[in-house]
Amino acid sequence: MDIYNQVTAQGDKIEYKSQTGQEYNKDVLPGDSSGAPAAAPKQDLVTPWDVEAADDEIDYDKLIERFGSSPITPELLERCERLTGKKVHRFLRRGIFFSHREFEQILDLYEQKKPFYLYTGRGPSSQAMHLGHLVPFIMTKWLQDTFDVPLVIQLTDDEKFLWKNLELEECEQLAKENSKDIIACGFDEDKTFIFSDLNYIPSSKAFYWNMKRIEKSVNYNQIKGIFGFGDSDAMGKISFPAIQAAPSFSGSFPQIFNGNLDVPCLIPCAIDQDPYFRMTRDVAPKLKPPGLPKGAKGLRKPALLHSVFFPALQGSKTKMSASDATTSIFLTDTPNEIKKKINKYAFSGGQVDVETHRKLGGNPDIDTSFQYLKFFLEDDEELAQIEKDYRAGNLLTGEIKQKCIACLQELVKEHQERRVNATPEKVQDYWAIRKLKYDFPDPPKIEEKSGKKEKKRGGAKNQK
Repeated sequence: MDIYNQVTAQGDKIEYKSQTGQEYNKDVLPGDSSGAPAAAPKQDLVTPWDVEAADDEIDYDKLIERFGSSPITPELLERCERLTGKKVHRFLRRGIFFSHREFEQILDLYEQKKPFYLYTGRGPSSQAMHLGHLVPFIMTKWLQDTFDVPLVIQLTDDEKFLWKNLELEECEQLAKENSKDIIACGFDEDKTFIFSDLNYIPSSKAFYWNMKRIEKSVNYNQIKGIFGFGDSDAMGKISFPAIQAAPSFSGSFPQIFNGNLDVPCLIPCAIDQDPYFRMTRDVAPKLKPPGLPKGAKGLRKPALLHSVFFPALQGSKTKMSASDATTSIFLTDTPNEIKKKINKYAFSGGQVDVETHRKLGGNPDIDTSFQYLKFFLEDDEELAQIEKDYRAGNLLTGEIKQKCIACLQELVKEHQERRVNATPEKVQDYWAIRKLKYDFPDPPKIEEKSGKKEKKRGGAKNQK
C-alpha cells in the first residue's frame, strides 16, 4: 500500500498530507496549490525545500503533534545537566531546540559510558553562509565538547547539483568554501570528519553499499509520498534521500568506527530536515548487513534534536535567501553592513510612535532584533531584562536594535578572525579519510555461510 494512504499515529511513518497540509498530487509540489482541489484550513508548510507559516508564525506545538516527535522538557534538560555537570546550551534553555526523537536514549548511553556519534550537515549553495546556517553547528559544537564524541559533517554538494543551476565543479568549490566557515566554528580536528558527497562517496564502498541498501528498502511510491516528487523530477532527486540517510549509520564510516555497524547516532538539525530522518528511522530495522552484533534487529534508528527556524530580517513571514542579501546577516558582512541591515530591514515589534510605545510597550515575540538576541546573546539575565523593558515600553525599538547590532558585530567579527586560519590546506585535513582519536573494538566476525549439503547419489546398491 502506498505510504500516503496509510494511517499512522507514530512519527516514524511519513504521510505527505501530515507533512504539507495538502492532499498528495503527483503533479503538484509542496506549497503549490495550482490544480489542487479545495483543501481544509491551511496548515504550516514545512518540507526540506519550503517553509511557510499558515498564520503569523510557525506553530511548533502542532508540528510536534503532526510529526510525532517529543517536546524537550525541563526534566530532560535537568537530567542532561546532572549527567554532564554542565549548564545546557542557551539553545536548549530558550526552546530554540524544542523537539527530539529519543534523546533520552542518548543520555542513557552517556550514563552507561557507551559510545555514540554526532552527524549534521550543510547544503552548499552559496559562497557565503548566513547566521541561520550557524545554528546547527553551534549546537553541534556544544554537544561535541560536552559529550566528547566523534562528529561527521556531510556537505551535500551533489544535492545542490541536482536542485540548483550549478555545475559539478561549482558545487565542489562551494563545499570547500563552506567548509572554512564550518571549521571556523571551532570543531576539534581530531574528533571531526567533514566530507563532500562528490568526493567521499566514490571512494567509500561502505557508504555506497549502505546507500544501495536504503534505496532497495524504500519504493518509489513511498519516496513520492514523503517528499512530493513529481513525474518530471530528475531521477537523481528521487534517490538522493538515501544519500542523506546513509551517514546515520556508523557502518558508512569504517575508518572511524573500525567497522562497527551499531554505534548510535544523534542528529542536530532544523525541523524541516525531519522528513529525511523519519524515513531513515522507518527503514533502519529493515537493514541487516553482515557484521551486525548477535541478536540485533537491523540497524539502529538515529536520535534527533530539532531546532526552530531562524527568522529573516523582515520577520518570520519572509523566507531567508542566500541570493538576497537583505534577508539576513551574512558571515562576510562588515560591521557597517550589519548596522545598516538591522536598522533598515529588521522587523520591529514596536509601536507607531514613541508616545504609544511608552504607553503600550513593544512585542519582542515578533521583533527580529530581539529574536536575534535570543539566539546569540549568552547572558540569560540580560536577555530577560531586555524583554521586560521592551514589553513595558521602557526600551525603544532603536535601542533594542543597537543592542542587537553590537551583539552581531562581535559574533561575526570573531567568526571572521577564526576563518582566516581555515586555509585550503586545513580544509583538506578535515576532509581526509582517516581514523579519529577514538578507539573502537573489533566488530563481530562475519560468519561465512556454508554451501548446500551434497545429496548422496545412487540407489540401494550404494547403501549399506
